[in-house]
Amino acid sequence: MVGKNSYNQRLTIPIMVHIMIKNINSHRHISEKNNFIYLTLALVVLLLSTSLVQVLKESLMEYVLQGIIITTFMVCFVSLHFDQHWSRFLKALAVIWIAAIAVKYLFHINEMSVVMLGLTFVFFFGTFKSLVKRILFSGEIDTNKVVGSIALFLLLGLMWAIAYLILLEFDPHSFKGIQAIAWEENFSNTAYFSFVTLTTLGYGDISPVTPIAKALVYLEAIVGVFYMAVVVSSLVSSSIDHKKTLKHQADNFYDQQG
Repeated sequence: MVGKNSYNQRLTIPIMVHIMIKNINSHRHISEKNNFIYLTLALVVLLLSTSLVQVLKESLMEYVLQGIIITTFMVCFVSLHFDQHWSRFLKALAVIWIAAIAVKYLFHINEMSVVMLGLTFVFFFGTFKSLVKRILFSGEIDTNKVVGSIALFLLLGLMWAIAYLILLEFDPHSFKGIQAIAWEENFSNTAYFSFVTLTTLGYGDISPVTPIAKALVYLEAIVGVFYMAVVVSSLVSSSIDHKKTLKHQADNFYDQQG
């Protein structure tokens, strides 16, 4: 009876994901004019949900968190399906992700958690790379791209949060203030520490202990500082280039009329 209940629990997430995929794919309002807005909202929901799932029972926490990550995965796919190379990459990543989940639960291999964390990191990195090409130093600046720059910032914090979780899997004593517990329970803690570091707030309640942890932390702080400068310069540069293009087109039009 216990095995049957456990099996039914494992089927719950795939069924929910299948329904959500159909709903997302049937939603015709996501376009290149607002896709970054949907993506940013999905990432914000992911961050908020990682804290809310802490009130759930430990047995349900893993399933709920995986469901939230997969939902974010699908929103990212629909929001960025205009990039064919990224879409093919994401489809391949989804197949590997499903295979990793199947191996973990069928063969009870707990070490597959590291593989799943690695795939999550690759997913966030791939999304970040695709967004950079479409937001920074390219095209006209509008509300969608400004909000997309927020998504880039959130993805940076999430990538480092996953990196901290992977480090904790290999060395549970890498950080002072973070307990050696399952990554599903620690995700909100590492996300909190990641964004505190990325914004260079440094509250001090969590701190790195090992050399590798310290290196990751100061690298994130450096990236956080320079990200703002890069985004501002890219948005200003794109805006100036767009105005020059419009002026050049207007001049050509008047020359032809004259």
